[in-house]
Amino acid sequence: MHSVSQRCYARIGLVGNPSDGYAGKTLSVICKNFYADVTLNQSDRLIIEPDQYRFDSVGDLQNLVAADGYYGASRIFKATVKVFSDYVAAYLPAADLSTNFTISYKTNIPRMVGLAGSSALVVATLKALMAFHSIKIDLRILPSIALQVERSELNIGGGLQDRVIQFYEGLVLMNFADCETVDGYQCGHYSQLDADLLPSIYLAYSDKGAEPTEVFHNDLRARYDAGESSVVAAMQSLIQLTDHALVALENGNHEAFSQLMDENFNIRRSVSQLNPYHIKMIESARSCGASAKYAGSGGAIVGAYRNESQFAELQQCLGAIGCEVIKPVFV
Repeated sequence: MHSVSQRCYARIGLVGNPSDGYAGKTLSVICKNFYADVTLNQSDRLIIEPDQYRFDSVGDLQNLVAADGYYGASRIFKATVKVFSDYVAAYLPAADLSTNFTISYKTNIPRMVGLAGSSALVVATLKALMAFHSIKIDLRILPSIALQVERSELNIGGGLQDRVIQFYEGLVLMNFADCETVDGYQCGHYSQLDADLLPSIYLAYSDKGAEPTEVFHNDLRARYDAGESSVVAAMQSLIQLTDHALVALENGNHEAFSQLMDENFNIRRSVSQLNPYHIKMIESARSCGASAKYAGSGGAIVGAYRNESQFAELQQCLGAIGCEVIKPVFV
């Protein structure tokens, strides 16, 4: 019986986010501490195992509904299989998708803290579907296909950044201006960089302020589309910030890069009503002398630190308000 497994890692947005949905630029890195694994096992019928719920108690059911709502991860797999099949039918009509499979998964990515946990499931599933059916799809358009799953099928707000870094991995500079169209999908310009250029980076997260990504993105998109001057100006500033960050990395200027990370958060805060707990996380990290910004759109922050003593201080200060602090693994 045919079986394949594919892994996708969490994402950390370093500079530029959230300009990825606004013809902007971003610099992101993969975080190998956290990942989602998706497995397809050949079977007589197409089965999505997350639908087969079993609970030890009513309390367990209540906890799951509180975390996932009433549909959980199964809708992600349904939407991904649909979009993948639609693409194959349109552009690879000779491909054979007749072999059924059972989808199962596991993930250790903290939920709803802005580390791209839902897109990791989409990306891992797309990679598994390609491997299972021995199909190759242009790497440039895979992030756009993954975005279609969440944006068009599931109405989840967001941009290409998460899906790009999760397919390309490593450290990637993304430019979403002057996109090109491939097989009907808009693709940006993606450049892989050496992660060794980065300063010492910490990641802190907590589920105390967890919230779905659309809480932030849907409101911001509506304001941008309406031409709100402060939001439009902020996105332009984030583009310039990313350009400066690339120069800082190339010159080995870690102090400048750290300051640009701080400025990224300051710009974001100027145009958004942010969760008070998230602000407390930022301020606690900065009180230790480290830089701090959102890692994505939820309850995770990232920044640069100078030495082990400062990292220990970060663990103490952020731990005191309920945060886990780790050193992300990039390669």
